[in-house]
Amino acid sequence: MSVLENVYESARARQARVILPEAEDARIAQAAERLVAEGLARPVPLADASEAHVAAILKQRPGKEAFARRLLEKPLVRAAAMVACGEADALVAGAASPTRRVIEAAQFAIGMAEGIALPSSSFLMRFPDGREALFADCALNVAPDADGLADIATASAATARALLGRAEVAFLSFSTLASGAGESVDRVRSATETARARGLAAIGPVQADAALNPEIATRKGIEAGAPNVFIFPSLDAGNIAYKLAQELAGAQALGPLLQGFGKPVCDLSRGASVEDIVAATAVTLALAQ
Repeated sequence: MSVLENVYESARARQARVILPEAEDARIAQAAERLVAEGLARPVPLADASEAHVAAILKQRPGKEAFARRLLEKPLVRAAAMVACGEADALVAGAASPTRRVIEAAQFAIGMAEGIALPSSSFLMRFPDGREALFADCALNVAPDADGLADIATASAATARALLGRAEVAFLSFSTLASGAGESVDRVRSATETARARGLAAIGPVQADAALNPEIATRKGIEAGAPNVFIFPSLDAGNIAYKLAQELAGAQALGPLLQGFGKPVCDLSRGASVEDIVAATAVTLALAQ
């Protein structure tokens, strides 16, 4: 069974609640109807601001009550506050809003997961031969430092465990172990050490061929594994890689999936179709478990 089949099956069993605050968009309205008709989720309406919502924002931004109340005038922030208060299991937005606004809303009301300081994104890559993997970060962080890369890996591993059932991380570089030198290699090496200290199964720095091919890994002196989470050293590398995989290998790229928040948040593409929105919602709800 593919990851998407698992996601849809899980969604039908769970019947989680999703808040879709951009209801004025016709695609969102149609997607909400599909989610109900197909038994995938229970869309909940956007609520009026409450004291609980104010408290959720004050938890993230202490001592600024007037500011919190002004923020709650924004539908995206109010929707995020509903998720923070347990009135919905996940936030799905972005069809009519820029990515930065979705992220801001989540930061204001939901906050980051424990131990993570940096929001990030990943793509679920599905290849024609049946392989499935996570690529990160391919859409959000331009030049993360070592701690940022470790946060991206930590969040991506959680996403992979939820969607793929396991997480083995490869921190990619132009160097395998000590075969090369430079600032980016040092940054990737430091990130790998931090990730391992957090308990992640991780290798790095490692070149892509050594990460994927056990024979090459052995020749390059690295223990062969079976990574399914690939962390790129920069947005340049990640974005180029996932688009090459799409165009040259026929891979399907689902995402970007926002990661690192205390509760699931989905940033839709503003060009998303109704089908895209339904699939993205199902995937996001899988992360709510």
